[in-house]
Amino acid sequence: MGLLSGIAARFSPRTRLARALELIEAGQSARGFPLLASAAEAGLAEAQYRVGRAYIEGGTVPFSPAEAVRWLERAAEQGYVDAQTLLATLCVRGLAPGAAAAPAADLLFQGVPAAQAPDFAKGLLWARRAAEAGSADGQALLAYILTSGPDEMQNLEEAEAWYRKSAAANCPQGRLGLALAILRRGQTPETLAGAAVELRGAAEAGLPTALYLLGVMSERGSGVEADLAVAAERYRLAAEKGLRSAQARWGLALLEGRGVPRNVLDGESWLRRAALQGDAEAAAMVGDLYARGGDLPPNYAEAALWFRRAAEAGHSTAARALGLMSLTGAGMVRDPDEAARWFRLAAESGDAHAHADLASLVQQGAGTAEDSVRTRAWFEQAAAGGDLVAAYNFGVCLAEGVGIARDDRAAAQWMRRAADGIVNAQYWYGRMLLEGRGVEPDAEEGRRWMQKAADVGMVEAEVALAELLLTGRGGPRDHPGALALFEKAAGRGHVGAVFAIGAMLGGGHDVPVDRVQAQVWFRRAAEQGHGHAQMMLGRYLARGLAGERRPEEARLWFQRALAQGLGEVEADLATLPPAGRAVASLGEPAVAPAGETTLNASVGAAH
Repeated sequence: MGLLSGIAARFSPRTRLARALELIEAGQSARGFPLLASAAEAGLAEAQYRVGRAYIEGGTVPFSPAEAVRWLERAAEQGYVDAQTLLATLCVRGLAPGAAAAPAADLLFQGVPAAQAPDFAKGLLWARRAAEAGSADGQALLAYILTSGPDEMQNLEEAEAWYRKSAAANCPQGRLGLALAILRRGQTPETLAGAAVELRGAAEAGLPTALYLLGVMSERGSGVEADLAVAAERYRLAAEKGLRSAQARWGLALLEGRGVPRNVLDGESWLRRAALQGDAEAAAMVGDLYARGGDLPPNYAEAALWFRRAAEAGHSTAARALGLMSLTGAGMVRDPDEAARWFRLAAESGDAHAHADLASLVQQGAGTAEDSVRTRAWFEQAAAGGDLVAAYNFGVCLAEGVGIARDDRAAAQWMRRAADGIVNAQYWYGRMLLEGRGVEPDAEEGRRWMQKAADVGMVEAEVALAELLLTGRGGPRDHPGALALFEKAAGRGHVGAVFAIGAMLGGGHDVPVDRVQAQVWFRRAAEQGHGHAQMMLGRYLARGLAGERRPEEARLWFQRALAQGLGEVEADLATLPPAGRAVASLGEPAVAPAGETTLNASVGAAH
């Protein structure tokens, strides 16, 4: 080109444009851009389009959407189709830039976040002009606006027609849009198969959304053959292109070994990437990984961080998890009021378990007065709609006066309704019948409901039924049956049942006496803090009821029982020899005074 080209560049806009493109292609954008700008100032539409794009891409010139729009409008007004398409895209995306090398429509279909409120009206104008001029990208963009724009602009039938024109020109965005339009008609074998054809075309062009959707179809066997390995590979390809939803699916596939060798560390890494892009479900999964431990060491502080990210994005289960962690002090300072706040957020997002959690906290004095009213209102509304769990919880609110005046009669009515399907309600209603609370006392009917709850394994009902079998209240006595129920409850950690077994084996009941085993059971309950068990263990040790006397250890257990308010052990302490003085065994163990090993009211109260 030499001297002649330099002279020509001064006078010919097209020559200036050609020379600018040569320089830019050669990596000399700084030298080429002035020529490009000069050609644009001279009115050449292609140059104006390229200058506008340069301001969107940044690099050679500072990023400036305002400058980009100014130059693109000049080119678009001259009928330059690529400028019309890009201008429409920027309007729809709130003038946000896209990837530097991406085609105009990719700025939209790859989910670039908007910088400000979209201008759909202006976008529709330019997209329609580009579409009518035959631009496949413009046709896809126009169809998108007709599908996803404001209600008054939407026209799904016209949108599908434009998607079809764009897809016929093998435009990847048009094929993706057509696939989605087909699926909107319903997911029949025919529509799924037709959508899969279009998605393959879009995926072959590298559109991450198409890759992801094909992955979902491959995982489910919808419209394509089910193949977890193929699904995982498509998720991987889309994830590497930055698609958040694909990163989450790829991470989950690695985490669970679904169609790919299991790799927990890589799975966590991809879930973390998706979470950092705002995927609430991925953030909750990362939190759960660190909260439950196993594959990764438990780290409650890390779990709380990710649960918080998910909860703040509206994930109700993560909000409830934060509430539970705040309640127990796992990974954060224990704070019942903070727990109530998270339970409140989870409940407002529809988590039914969080409703009950919040109600439980309110009964313990945490939360606010508004929480009491709010939880009661939630349960009342759902109960009126036939929700049996809500009916039970509303019954508790009425019985305990949570957010409403206490009303035992109404509480009993709701408990009876819930008892047809809720185990906890069967237990509560049984208690109310036994106590005559809100209903006429009916021990036989109360025992029947307690039996129903015990039959499905509710530990509190097992203990309550065992006490009824001991006393014969509401039916015949059955001490062996009571012992079996206490043993079942003790196996699941009910300390009152552990004490009861010791009391029954100690004598006075219709089961074989075994004081050696009775002492073993008393010790188990005493070590878990059961005051009456501590007293009974002290008596066994002081009197040698199971063998050797051990007065010093007996003193220790009496003192622990006394610290729990059992004043009656003061008399037992007075019978012990002075501290440090040994007492010889009298051989045969003494006989326990009447009533020492009988059951007492503390059995059912301790857990």
